[in-house]
Amino acid sequence: MHPNYIFWPVLAQIFLTLTLFIILGMRKTKAVKAGEVDRKKASLDNRVWPEDVVKVSNNIANQFETPVLFYILCLVIYLINAVDMVAMVLACLYAVSRYAHAYAHVGSNFVPMRFRIFLFGSAILIFMFIFVAWNLAASFTIT
Repeated sequence: MHPNYIFWPVLAQIFLTLTLFIILGMRKTKAVKAGEVDRKKASLDNRVWPEDVVKVSNNIANQFETPVLFYILCLVIYLINAVDMVAMVLACLYAVSRYAHAYAHVGSNFVPMRFRIFLFGSAILIFMFIFVAWNLAASFTIT
């Protein structure tokens, strides 16, 4: 398997984040045009935005939490030349979990479902960490 393949799920995660910024901009524009928010107050306090704007804004903040660990783990997998089917499946599953989480968050925002999706993604990150640690340990030779 080509090592560069590990960056496809990374690009998918980055695409999700950028898409959420676009959705946020559209929702903010709609709220301002509808007169639902005072722009002056909104510039200093995010709590004045309507709920649909806050949901996207909060989800964007989530995209800079556990996904940062994902980016680092994928980079390490690439650097230690450990890209294989296991690494790819884990990375793809994590990216898919982030899409599902974002969909749940900016949609219904049903917290129990969001939490289950978050736990699934976090478990994938733990497996990725173990995968990296295992591959690093296997690369050391005792002389």
